[in-house]
Amino acid sequence: MQNTELFFHFRPILEDMSRADLDQEIERPNRLVVATSALGRKNIEVVYAPFDHVNREADIVIVGIAPGRQQMRNALIEAHRLIQMGGRDDEVMAGAKVFASFSGPMRANLVSLLDGIGIDKVLGLDSTASLWGKASNRVQFTSALRYPVFIDGGNYSGTPAIASTSVLIDQLRQWFFPEMAALSNAIFVPLGPQIGGILERTAEGLGIDRNRILSGLPHPSGANAERIAFFLGRKMRAALSAKVAPDPIERNRELLQSKVAALAA
Repeated sequence: MQNTELFFHFRPILEDMSRADLDQEIERPNRLVVATSALGRKNIEVVYAPFDHVNREADIVIVGIAPGRQQMRNALIEAHRLIQMGGRDDEVMAGAKVFASFSGPMRANLVSLLDGIGIDKVLGLDSTASLWGKASNRVQFTSALRYPVFIDGGNYSGTPAIASTSVLIDQLRQWFFPEMAALSNAIFVPLGPQIGGILERTAEGLGIDRNRILSGLPHPSGANAERIAFFLGRKMRAALSAKVAPDPIERNRELLQSKVAALAA
């Protein structure tokens, strides 16, 4: 399964752009807009960035909610560079996606969380950090919403819920459902409770073993540092601020450790 129709539509546009044109497009999308919809007084915009590549050989699938503007920028700039160097289509798609996926401080947090529950051992890696390097052939980085979504120009962060918004439901059905079906033997790591729920419901509909859905990791966003530290045992319960509820984090950690132990066996 490799639905790349949007890449082939937008590749000539990227090839034709100068770097200055591309920078302007990233800040104020126009030529790369895929779909728009009104939500009350707000405007929802789906924008193209080269996140089309699907690694059918992946052993693990890491699923975010949607690429943000920083990921969009990184993917487009890398794709533009590879196109200007004469890269083949498959090289451009794969290279841009791995380069941009979960980039920035989020990546370091995600590695700590994955290693913390033992995914490195399940995959036979020294660390899951190598999924962004020499072991990139083992992973599929993706999002429930494959392409960047902006609400009045700001990154979509889960509100309104995907299930309550027709344009987002359409994106989910068109791109993510067939992608998940094609990777049914992989381990799925959803980032955030909304994505966990989507994956578990989709897995049930596709006949995928729900024990392969590792819901419950704290989101690796830098804004979630305290929950991450507690989950990893770097911060004790007594030192937590009032905004952190420790019991659900502990329950999730125990459930994840149990699922990972079963996968390792």
